[in-house]
Amino acid sequence: MESYAVEPHTGRPDAGQPSTGRPSTAQPDAGQPSTGQPDAGQPSTAQPDAGQPSTGQPSTGQPAARPDRPRRPEAARPGGQEPLLTVRGLVKHFPITEGLLRRQVAAVRAVDGIDFTVDAGETLGVVGESGCGKTTTGRLVLRLEEPTAGSIEFEGRDISHLSRGAMRPLRRDLQMIFQDPFSSLNPRHTVGTIVGAPFRLQGMKPPGGVKHAVQELLELCGLSPEHYNRYPHEFSGGQRQRIGVARALALRPKMIVADEPVSALDVSIQAQVVNLLDDLQQELGLTYLIIAHDLSVIRHVSDRVAVMYLGKIVEIGSRESVYAGPMHPYTVALMSAVPTPEPDPSRRRERILLTGDVPSPIDPPPACRFHTRCWKAQRICREVEPPLRELAPGHRVACHFPENLGGS
Repeated sequence: MESYAVEPHTGRPDAGQPSTGRPSTAQPDAGQPSTGQPDAGQPSTAQPDAGQPSTGQPSTGQPAARPDRPRRPEAARPGGQEPLLTVRGLVKHFPITEGLLRRQVAAVRAVDGIDFTVDAGETLGVVGESGCGKTTTGRLVLRLEEPTAGSIEFEGRDISHLSRGAMRPLRRDLQMIFQDPFSSLNPRHTVGTIVGAPFRLQGMKPPGGVKHAVQELLELCGLSPEHYNRYPHEFSGGQRQRIGVARALALRPKMIVADEPVSALDVSIQAQVVNLLDDLQQELGLTYLIIAHDLSVIRHVSDRVAVMYLGKIVEIGSRESVYAGPMHPYTVALMSAVPTPEPDPSRRRERILLTGDVPSPIDPPPACRFHTRCWKAQRICREVEPPLRELAPGHRVACHFPENLGGS
């Protein structure tokens, strides 16, 4: 086997790699996830959700209308207790076919071997650029997609390849909040029918009847019980997302996958929905897997954060460690895009612009998939895939030349 002489990193790329120089600029990278600011081409209405009283405070562009909740301590898991969700080597390839016989000629490697766990009562946030495999990961966990390889264990039971009938009882414990509050609700059904559908599909008769249970759920999610007979088109975007949350809560699930739960909402409404999810978790003991582009949303709600790039998890750790000392160069670039309220320019974080486009998941780069855009890439990065290894307590990184080691 060929050995590699890895030279110590000096802050400059090697001679065989074009330098990006880590330039600092005020312009955001078009390929970076949203930083929580409204789209300049779409004026924000800045109006509070009609189903939630206004706080009377102006929007700051971040959903932290209240202080970040304290992170759940690691000691909260009783000794020897298994995680609620365990994912090992999860792979999902979507085949590309052509010809009359539909012969497979390639595959989209949406998720390509990821490992993580989620404890009961914990919130794991997943961030990354569009197309990195975040949503596919959430759909795989809920078995809305069939995994190509790997295992998914829920409460110690392997659900990776359960049949549709065998999955039906588990739907009570695994639910999803969809990204688009407009297309995820049937416009021909009333709110009562939409929120009451899980009871009907599972053959459950709640005490007091379905109507009473639905009205309680609506009230729990900040809506009026009188909305029972209304249709989705009669509500604002924030109210529709609340209806989606109420539907997900109907069967009192143990875990909810929230796919971009606030990305389609105005910034002023985002804070209300995010705080609603936080309140429901504390009241009902829910476990969340939250997928988002908005780094400020993830920081506000998550206990741990996983960063994905081209179907791989490149960094995972506690919220504090990832945001205060990101180690993977891709995570460093993402965090540099988050605006900080720092009046002193000399103390502001240097803005890092990544050059080039995100490679295609059909033909990802070999070894480290980030090496084509990384300012620290060397020969080993192009030939040996870095393992996801623990470089600090609870903080794992897949990089040959990580940053911020030892708090530096």
